[in-house]
Amino acid sequence: MARIDDDNPENGPQPGSPRSRSTPADGAPSAGMQTAVEPAMPVADDLPDIVDLVLEMGRAPTDMPSPALPAHLETLADPARDYVEAASSANTRRAYAADWRHFSAWCRRHNLAPSPPDPQVVGLYITACASGTAQRGMKPNSVSTIERRLAAIGWNCAQRGMPLDRKDRAIATVMAGIRNTHAAPPRQKEAILPEDLIAMLETLERGTLRGMRDRAILLLGFAGGLRRSEIVGLDAGRDQTEDGRGWIEIFDKGLLVTLGGKTGWREVEIGRGSSHSTCPVTAVEIWIKFARIARGPLFRRVRGQGKDVGPDRLNDQEVARLVKKTALAAGVRGDLSEIERGLKFSGHSLRTGLASSAELDERYVQKQLGHASAEMTRRYQRRRDRFRVNLTRAAGL
Repeated sequence: MARIDDDNPENGPQPGSPRSRSTPADGAPSAGMQTAVEPAMPVADDLPDIVDLVLEMGRAPTDMPSPALPAHLETLADPARDYVEAASSANTRRAYAADWRHFSAWCRRHNLAPSPPDPQVVGLYITACASGTAQRGMKPNSVSTIERRLAAIGWNCAQRGMPLDRKDRAIATVMAGIRNTHAAPPRQKEAILPEDLIAMLETLERGTLRGMRDRAILLLGFAGGLRRSEIVGLDAGRDQTEDGRGWIEIFDKGLLVTLGGKTGWREVEIGRGSSHSTCPVTAVEIWIKFARIARGPLFRRVRGQGKDVGPDRLNDQEVARLVKKTALAAGVRGDLSEIERGLKFSGHSLRTGLASSAELDERYVQKQLGHASAEMTRRYQRRRDRFRVNLTRAAGL
């Protein structure tokens, strides 16, 4: 499943909610293209209900709707939906739902059926996305956006028991051409270096709950090399919430973060700092003490004009906003205009900052960030000496 870095504004329905049973208009095949008439099974514009889809699999288009689940299986329906939801992040589900709606709407405008999947139809769709003609007033999509849309189409079709062959030449060849024509190097966020972080901490309100929380977020995110979703997904202890992505344990010498992800569980060890004012463990301890957090989400909303801590978990977008706000207030990269500076910083700046600042063997940085390869870690290192290994001189020139 493709990794989703940016939030999509489109929100899909909540698990277990009623699904649309309507189908788009029948598609008329275009010249030279075999497009099957849309089957009678439901093709919703949002994420399908997994229980309904399992019942639909293998059913001919002319079959009558499947009967309700047997009574002895009804109790498994809700847990099944919960497991399906847990298989991917909320951001991924929202993006896939929005992408499926986009594809379905494009098919309807051209009298085509979004399912069963026709590789030629999908090939024309991604061509429209790349050329900016998929929707009126739409700009051409980036290669990464098109790849995500393609992944979303494949996922939705697979859930309906009709897998999409992405290796078909109508898709694979067009996608290869899109990459060769429009691919560009990724735009990397600016790294927050230690001196930058210290200046950012000075912009926070001292002695307030919000200031304590934000201080703990910045220091923990930097020292742990954590993603913004990992920061806000932490609980104060193990197995305390259903939506938690991990938890913390505090020891004399440091703090242990246990994180769950697609590839399993990993542990991030964060030692105590050399200074009380910049120690991430101390900052977390102070936040827990004054916020009176005994269990549940670690980082929460501060309400009541900053005098009360609510029960709700902080949204990961708040981390990005915090990094950007404090970086601008601290004058980081003051050589750039305010607009340029605003585009340079995000929650990822903390992660790249650790990778760029820790002067240790590369394998330790790789382990802390949870990267599968050293090559990925090097992409995060802004201060790395790219010419430390000089093959020109080694060759005798």
